[in-house]
Amino acid sequence: MTTQRKIKKIRDIQPHRTPMPVQDPAVRVQNFVEVATGYSQADALREAERCLLCPKAQCVDACPVSIDIPGFIEKILDRDYHAAWELLTEANLMPAVCGRVCPQEDQCEGVCVIGRKLAPVAVGRLERWLGDLAINEGWSARQEIQPNGFRVGIIGSGPAGIACAADLAKTGCEVTVFEALHKPGGVLRYGIPEFRLPDCVIDADVENLVDLGVDVVCNVLVGRLFTIEQMVTEMGFDAVFIGTGAGTPRFMDIPGEYLNGVLSANELLTRCNLMKAGDFPRHDTPLGLGKRVAVIGAGNTAMDALRVSLRLGAAQVLCVYRRTAEESPARLEEVEHAEEEGVEFHWLSAPVEILDDGSGNVRGIRCIRMELGEPDESGRRRPVPVAGSEFDLEIDTVVYAIGTDANPVIGQTSDIRLNEWGFIATDENLATSIPGVFAGGDIVTGGATVILAMGAGRKAARSIAEYLGIAPQD
Repeated sequence: MTTQRKIKKIRDIQPHRTPMPVQDPAVRVQNFVEVATGYSQADALREAERCLLCPKAQCVDACPVSIDIPGFIEKILDRDYHAAWELLTEANLMPAVCGRVCPQEDQCEGVCVIGRKLAPVAVGRLERWLGDLAINEGWSARQEIQPNGFRVGIIGSGPAGIACAADLAKTGCEVTVFEALHKPGGVLRYGIPEFRLPDCVIDADVENLVDLGVDVVCNVLVGRLFTIEQMVTEMGFDAVFIGTGAGTPRFMDIPGEYLNGVLSANELLTRCNLMKAGDFPRHDTPLGLGKRVAVIGAGNTAMDALRVSLRLGAAQVLCVYRRTAEESPARLEEVEHAEEEGVEFHWLSAPVEILDDGSGNVRGIRCIRMELGEPDESGRRRPVPVAGSEFDLEIDTVVYAIGTDANPVIGQTSDIRLNEWGFIATDENLATSIPGVFAGGDIVTGGATVILAMGAGRKAARSIAEYLGIAPQD
């Protein structure tokens, strides 16, 4: 039962957020154990008390999956933690994941009323605490569901696919998720290191999906074993959702990209996260980074690549970015953690050539200094080269982390319509050019956040339910 509470004013609120405990930088750089160690129950209750429990909360509208944030926080304050988790998971089946990796500062926390005068409520930290509590207590998403006779195929077990599968399973659909790799989770599994998102958390959230009756089938590359068209004809699926992500890495097309020692952040992180390169030779995944690593880019993926390189034994790790720290697209927390761990940042620097050691290997990169000009289409000031300012950095390995393009397999193996950039074209309901086939997440929008992909998966589930003539679950 909800406790009757006195209406709080901002002047009654603790001004500072409850700190998140973290490993010491000197210790954590030697391991892959999670950096942020999580709230205690006392921490969670202390932070929950900072929420005004707004009746018309802007944070709910700012959440891509529309979590009832004041509702679950109020239940935390009532010590009714299971009810809080149930309310949270009505909108988000992966609170332990999203509490760790979503950019709450740009979404729910970014519009928090308290944030106008004080530090906003740490919604993400509370979400993570509740998700972790559910895992530790063994709470299950299993529920009584009446089958409706419809079969839906989901391509990709990343955040978009998981969200879509969960919502459709709750309506009574028989849902099968096809994953190309040998473990489910998509980008959550191969793209985010364990020191940010432990495998056990992904496993628990996938288990929640299975508890809803979803069948997750790995080692199935749709487009090679069978096509989209076969799924809706020969295989008997009534609808299909494509959530394959944008997995093709971008490069800069500068001299020297053919050299040994040049790789993408996708490859580095997949080898480390999914293939256990950090545990060589017990896992047969050699990487050979060398002692000096440069990562090009300054988004969250770049921060992951930088910090992984340190943990894999690189003595010097450099971030090379053409803008300043203020324009970096990475979360501030990730940049701060990288700095604490010893990453060197070369702001306002852009590579123009990767240098050859004479034997086909990287020996360095040549960069040019940049200065900021007028804003570009992203709203950030455009970097402009400074003539005659070239300089060289001695480097053994160059890692590209400047974004991704569309996964090409689906487009190559079906008649589905693509847009001019190679991403799947959809209408406002996420329907594709093939009847009964929907798509969402990075394969439609390009690289974005986990929670935005989940929002797309939920939207597609509503559209599929409408297409099948069944009631969606809100």
